[in-house]
Amino acid sequence: MEALWGLLAEIADWRLADTLRRSSVVYPLVNAAHIFSIGILVGAIVTLDLRVLGLFRTYPIEALAPPLSQMAMAGVLLAGASGFLLFTVRPTEYAQNPAFLIKLGLVALGVANALLLRASRHWLVVLRGGERHALVTASVSLSLAVWASAVVAGRWIGFLQ
Repeated sequence: MEALWGLLAEIADWRLADTLRRSSVVYPLVNAAHIFSIGILVGAIVTLDLRVLGLFRTYPIEALAPPLSQMAMAGVLLAGASGFLLFTVRPTEYAQNPAFLIKLGLVALGVANALLLRASRHWLVVLRGGERHALVTASVSLSLAVWASAVVAGRWIGFLQ
C-alpha cells in the first residue's frame, strides 16, 4: 500500500499535473474534453442499447451498430485519457474518494460487459437482424444501468471532496 501512495505522490509531482493545477485555461479545456467524451460515449451506448431493446425500429441495427460502437470506443478512450489528466491534479485525494472508486468500478464493468457482449454469438445474431436472446437483453439492460450509474458517480465525486 505504501508503494501505491508513493506512486500517487509522484504523479502529483509531474510537470503536467502542475500545469493543470496552475492553468486557468488548460484545466477547463481538459475538463470540457472529459465531459464531451462522456457525452459521446453515453450517447452512443444509450442509442445502441435502446435500439437493441426495440426502440428506433425504423433504423436497421446492422447500419447503426458499427458506427455507434466506434463512437462509444472513441468516447471511452478520450474519457479515459482526459480523466487520467484530471486525476493527476489530485491523485491521492481521488484515490480516497468513494465516488471516484465506484465510478472506476462501474466504468470497468461497463467496458467488460460491452466486450463480453460483442464477443458472444448472440450479438452476431442481433447484428444480422435475428432474434434477440435473453442474454443480449440482460446485457444491454445492465449496460444502461451501469453507464447511468457511472455518470451519477462521476458527478458525486465533487460532492465528497
